[in-house]
Amino acid sequence: MWDLAKRFYGDPYLWPQLWEKNQYIRDAHWIYPGDPLATGLKVAPVENLANLPPASGAVSAPASPSNIGEPKPAPPPEIPGVESSAQAAKAPIPLGGESDIYCSGYVGELDEKLPYRISGSEHAVEVPGLYRTREVGTYGNVRAGKYDLSTGDIVYVDAGQRQGLSVGNQLSVVRPGRTVAHPAHHKVLGRVYQYLGRVRILSVQEESAIAEITQGCDAIRVGAAMIPFEPEPVPLMRPTPMRPVNFPVSADKLKDAPVILLSKDDVFSLGQDSVVYIDRGSDQDVSPGDAFTIYRPNLPGLPPVVVGELAVLSVKKKFALAKITQSRYFVFVGDLLDPK
Repeated sequence: MWDLAKRFYGDPYLWPQLWEKNQYIRDAHWIYPGDPLATGLKVAPVENLANLPPASGAVSAPASPSNIGEPKPAPPPEIPGVESSAQAAKAPIPLGGESDIYCSGYVGELDEKLPYRISGSEHAVEVPGLYRTREVGTYGNVRAGKYDLSTGDIVYVDAGQRQGLSVGNQLSVVRPGRTVAHPAHHKVLGRVYQYLGRVRILSVQEESAIAEITQGCDAIRVGAAMIPFEPEPVPLMRPTPMRPVNFPVSADKLKDAPVILLSKDDVFSLGQDSVVYIDRGSDQDVSPGDAFTIYRPNLPGLPPVVVGELAVLSVKKKFALAKITQSRYFVFVGDLLDPK
């Protein structure tokens, strides 16, 4: 949409107008060759905008000595919880970048099925074995010229046509991590799986395949597990003010509220743009783009404190990946959430 707006309107920042004219497109990040596109009227050059007549029904007072310098009428007051016309007119913006989704990970079951593995790389024979030894060290064969693989490296996969792979398939490289427990009652809920990168299948044999690493988020090594790659567009949202501090949710409503389970890379003090995991997913009707207000319980008898806001980036069955969009104070694992 960005490039198309630049082509048809002369300004890439006008892409929301193009999206508005093509409402059948559900997400601006996913359009395809052959899609019909209504471009509408051309946009007038900036230098000509001053000569445009007022909009229908609008009345503009002529400039005269009597009204020059008079203050403009004050905008209507905002009502808590009600989106004003000015807020509604704001264009939707991406919640983050693709790396926020594809280089983070997800919380899944304790024993997630990881069907594929990297069985080797070209670098395993980069250094000739002078004595043809078969020693294997901590990182693999001692003759390997490179252990930490990254974008552009060629690797081998332990599956092929018989396991359903074909040329062009993409696989996400994942590393199982620690178990995840609820911050309050400490019940183990699942395991975190970190995305290390992505590979694309170049050729397929009956029970093996050759692939190229097309995205590297962290060091990838021989033996790493892989799952089918699922493309996820970065969700959009319209920026709105944070929930007013003088209109907090009741403490009773937060008794069984969603909670921040853990943060990416186990960062302790979180703030705006931090990526976190929450204990709600598609099973609880959570969708990408959903916004939550972050609360922290107060002293007994006092209302919860508004700490910040977050929005959902990616959703799995029971858990979701989210990004903190605003914060008044530091955010911590265990802080509670209320749908905005």
